[in-house]
Amino acid sequence: MSVSVLSKTRARPWPLATAAAVCLLSFAAFWAAQRLAHVNMLDVMVYRAEGETVRAGGDLYAMRATSANLGMTYPPFAALLFVPLTLVGVPLMRTLATGGNLLLVVALVLLSVRLVRPSLSRADLWRTTFWVAAVVVWCEPVWTTLRYGQINLLIAVAVLWDLTRREGSRWAGLGIGLATAVKLTPGLFVVLLLVAGVLLWRRDRSWNQWLRTAATATGVFLGTTLAVVVALPADSKRFWTETLFETGRVGFAEETANQSIRGVLARLMHTDDPGTWWAVAAALLGGAAMVVAVRAALRGDRAVAVVVCAFTALMISPISWSHHWVWCVPLLILLADRATHAWRVTGAVALVFASFALWWVPHDPGRPELDQNAGQMLLSAVYPLTATALLAGYVLTRRRARGTEAGHGTEAGTTEASTAKAGTTEASTAKAGTTEAGTRTEAGKATEPALEAVLPGVPEQEPRTAPERERQAVAKE
Repeated sequence: MSVSVLSKTRARPWPLATAAAVCLLSFAAFWAAQRLAHVNMLDVMVYRAEGETVRAGGDLYAMRATSANLGMTYPPFAALLFVPLTLVGVPLMRTLATGGNLLLVVALVLLSVRLVRPSLSRADLWRTTFWVAAVVVWCEPVWTTLRYGQINLLIAVAVLWDLTRREGSRWAGLGIGLATAVKLTPGLFVVLLLVAGVLLWRRDRSWNQWLRTAATATGVFLGTTLAVVVALPADSKRFWTETLFETGRVGFAEETANQSIRGVLARLMHTDDPGTWWAVAAALLGGAAMVVAVRAALRGDRAVAVVVCAFTALMISPISWSHHWVWCVPLLILLADRATHAWRVTGAVALVFASFALWWVPHDPGRPELDQNAGQMLLSAVYPLTATALLAGYVLTRRRARGTEAGHGTEAGTTEASTAKAGTTEASTAKAGTTEAGTRTEAGKATEPALEAVLPGVPEQEPRTAPERERQAVAKE
């Protein structure tokens, strides 16, 4: 039986002000810890360079920035969004990036709780949000996102904002469309929306929220991309015809930070290009996982559908750096609310994402990941292995639940049949009783004169009405 940790939390709520204060204290400690760790915020510096290149009219995909010689890997629309970073100095930009990402942690938790528990009151929603945010800010994907100044939290918030809109919202789809225009992987959510929407339409023959959101997201993505083609034609042409297919541009596949299936296979096979093996594995696992997500959507379980889709995108992408896995936040909230042994399961998964275990293996520019032993391979595959185990566990749990329901249904059917049979028997018995009573009544009528003859001393009953008395008197005369 599933016992919700969120329900237990609500039973004895702490004051909202206390939760907010604890969250603020945790964020302050986090900020101080990052400053003490001398984080370089490398990616936000690359974003700034991309914005500067747009302003200077340069070639986006020839640009290189920072000491790591990093180039642009996103669609050109992203560079337009990064232009405001060039309007302030670097110290202020870094401060704003850190502060903005901390606010996005709160937003991600709030939307995740709303996704899992849409019925929570406003006070309970914010109280839970502050408590959870105070904890999850320390997990590895969130820490690394702020360490590099990444945009993963913004992407996740944009997607969840769409998927937690009220039924009939005209704006649902805007966030996914823009997120896909910035970073292509959120496009898998459009696939989920479209497939689920079409299947629901075939069943109900009506335009539904899933189709509406998919249409809006697709329209926003196409409109944004076409507008950028007009604004940056050369960069757009190069990205969509060349850069998009240069997977090695992002980084080496075997790096321990790459937590996708391709990264796992590269380390397992001691190669930087697993080739066909990755394509087959990604197709099989991705297809199976999307079937699970679509079925959850058709059952109305939006939270499971969204989380499964998110982790599918992470696992089948060519490169999924560890900081991309900020989707562990809605996963942990879902597990806390749904898992049969909530504290044990959620605690174990939380330990995986808070342990920084993938960084325990040798990793440096010398590419030691190509020579890992079995133990190192397990540690550097900790995220995809956890996601796969949870997906398999969920599928098995669903099958057992269906088997139990089917057994109860058969038992109930047998009971109903027995009850019906018993009812028929009772009806037959009642009918027999009625027949017997009728027989007794007829027999009683036949034996009444005989009783009078045998017992002459028994007085006759007094006639009840005047006509009867008159007829009786005439008969005596």
